[in-house]
Amino acid sequence: MAKSKAKAAKAGGASAVAAASPYVQRLVQDEELRGDLKSAFDSAKVAYGRINNGKAPTQLLDDKKLQKELSNAATSLRSASDALRAPTKKRKRSGGGLKKLVFLGIVGGIAAIALSEGVRNKVLDALFGAEEEFDYQSTTAPAPPPPTPAATGS
Repeated sequence: MAKSKAKAAKAGGASAVAAASPYVQRLVQDEELRGDLKSAFDSAKVAYGRINNGKAPTQLLDDKKLQKELSNAATSLRSASDALRAPTKKRKRSGGGLKKLVFLGIVGGIAAIALSEGVRNKVLDALFGAEEEFDYQSTTAPAPPPPTPAATGS
């Protein structure tokens, strides 16, 4: 029972140290760093397999595939090392999701009003009230026609 508690405390201490380590945190957060390390591991694994295939050491010096894999591993490790040494990138919080949505809504509304006569009429009716359509009818009698010269008799 005491041994299991000691092991649990030791594991808890190790996880606390790992969590506090900026390198471990960086490894957990940075996907590109993990990709570089995985690429370096894969290239080194292939190169190790080529070394252990039983060829003579002089043949290994002329092996172009082995040289390529070692070069890829070195490049990936260099990239991972640079990423670990560089300061952490603070991601810029966009926070403007609602602002962008409101802006797009306003622009879309203006475009709809400008391009659609039906929408434009509805907006004008909502703002100023519906138009009153009426037929004008005069209450005065029309003027009599002017007399024609043939009707005067002279």
